[in-house]
Amino acid sequence: MTNVAVIGAGLIGRAWSIVFARAGFDVALWDQFPQQTTQAKAYIADRLPELYAAGLLHDEPQAVLDRIRPMQSLWETVRNADYIQENGPERVPVKQSIFIELDRAARPDAVIASSSSGIPASAFTEDLKGRARCLIAHPVNPPYLVPLVEICPAPWTDPAAVEFTRDIMTRAGQVPATVKKEVDGFALNRLQGALLAEAFRLLADDVISPADLDALVKHGLGLRWSFMGPLETIDLNAPGGLEDYCNRYGPLYATMQQQMMPLAWDDDLVGRLHAARRAELPANMQAVRQEWRDRRLMALLAHKASQPD
Repeated sequence: MTNVAVIGAGLIGRAWSIVFARAGFDVALWDQFPQQTTQAKAYIADRLPELYAAGLLHDEPQAVLDRIRPMQSLWETVRNADYIQENGPERVPVKQSIFIELDRAARPDAVIASSSSGIPASAFTEDLKGRARCLIAHPVNPPYLVPLVEICPAPWTDPAAVEFTRDIMTRAGQVPATVKKEVDGFALNRLQGALLAEAFRLLADDVISPADLDALVKHGLGLRWSFMGPLETIDLNAPGGLEDYCNRYGPLYATMQQQMMPLAWDDDLVGRLHAARRAELPANMQAVRQEWRDRRLMALLAHKASQPD
């Protein structure tokens, strides 16, 4: 039995609890606000039957739920943990404080990971006695539906901690990707940022409408990207593979890149795009559409699981 401690019972902590309990791990869940833990258990109980119906649980929902144990103290939560996943607020002082406590309370051999989506591990682990066992394990939300996890060590993280985290994630049904060195935004957000930067420029220059821009990704790029990465995509898009593609289209991309200068997301542009989204999706329908998104992700994940790699 692998013992996992989940620190923080907000949306990400709840999602991680599902991931680990679904894989058969024993999950100890704690939050500094006890009502959060109670609400998390109720939230998870509601989600598990949907996952079971979609074929994304191997065990009955109640069996998975029973593996998640709300705890009364941080020390009690981590004392038997092999692996700890921290999900606190995205602020350096908060993470510094909680990692000091985790480093003191956890077993010396336990690995401690943060779900930080942008703060590097070096920003809050440098002065810890056990800093070599600390790193980032950044999920895509919600991780029980989107399996990619970025593993990003600090400069002083022990390679064994990286490998242990990759193994834990693989056994939990996730797909780990190691970011070898710290960069702002890690790797996934940098890729997303590049796409958003050019999307906002095209919209600012009135090259295309917001709805048609989303269509480019939903019904074009996104279809291939749901089962292939960009390198495999271009490798298969030219008779001679990736090198042939680069020889054919490299000059075009070089020209485009010269035009892709940084663009500030000013209030006028953001306001215009926000208004376009609200015209398509009224604010009071946001939660409904989020549920729709999750159901579609469940169906897509179940379909991908049934297909060969």
